Amino acid sequence: MKDNYFKFSLSVIALPVFSVLLLWTVFWANARFGLHLREYGIYPRTLEGLRGIIFSPFLHGDISHLFNNSIPLFILLAALRFFYREVTFKVLGYGILFSGILTWIIARDAYHIGASSLIYVLVSFIFFKGIRTGYYRLVALSMMVVVIYGGLIWFVFPGVDEAISWEGHLSGLITGFAFSLLYKTPDYQKEIRYDWEKPGYDSSEDKFMQRFDENGNFVNPPPPPEPEPEIFPGYTFVYNFIPERNEDNPQED
Repeated sequence: MKDNYFKFSLSVIALPVFSVLLLWTVFWANARFGLHLREYGIYPRTLEGLRGIIFSPFLHGDISHLFNNSIPLFILLAALRFFYREVTFKVLGYGILFSGILTWIIARDAYHIGASSLIYVLVSFIFFKGIRTGYYRLVALSMMVVVIYGGLIWFVFPGVDEAISWEGHLSGLITGFAFSLLYKTPDYQKEIRYDWEKPGYDSSEDKFMQRFDENGNFVNPPPPPEPEPEIFPGYTFVYNFIPERNEDNPQED
């Protein structure tokens, strides 16, 4: 796959905008009409709590919780759509499903809500997948994720903050890592622009490389051949054409 595989499209912006707007719409409706949607979160190891696997990413406890999830979700969704277009909706759909199931299995007896588990899916997938591909753009993206969101790793451990669902974070991290192993990406290759980037390149045939010896030292090219010396230097010879004499008509001399 060539370097121009990554192309911007409207969906790179539309997907995160729609997703974040949906979260804020659900939060507003819950507060405005008193819907008590918190009970639709994941409640571990109960039949009723299974519905939270689908609904919990869209529910938030307060506006601070929602705001803290909105910004990273917007950025990560845009990055996912731009760099991993072919698997975007698989990562999102199955990420919500499997991270929710794992949370339902291992979490404490409480309602677990919020999009943070999905955020951990995205962070984990983008980081590990970029490292595994070895492609310079995706590796750079992985490094950016570490710089910006590397601190999130502390919130997958118990006891850091009892108010957060570290189980949901851990589930998202594990799910994203599994997806980075499962989903295949194109064989990324940088576009070939120069002769020395071609697989069959032979430096011995390169005119530029011939200017260097075996130790890498620059050597002057051989002098051009000297022109042959003139036989009579300084003289100019002029040749005139004399037509052949006609013997039959000597008077024309």
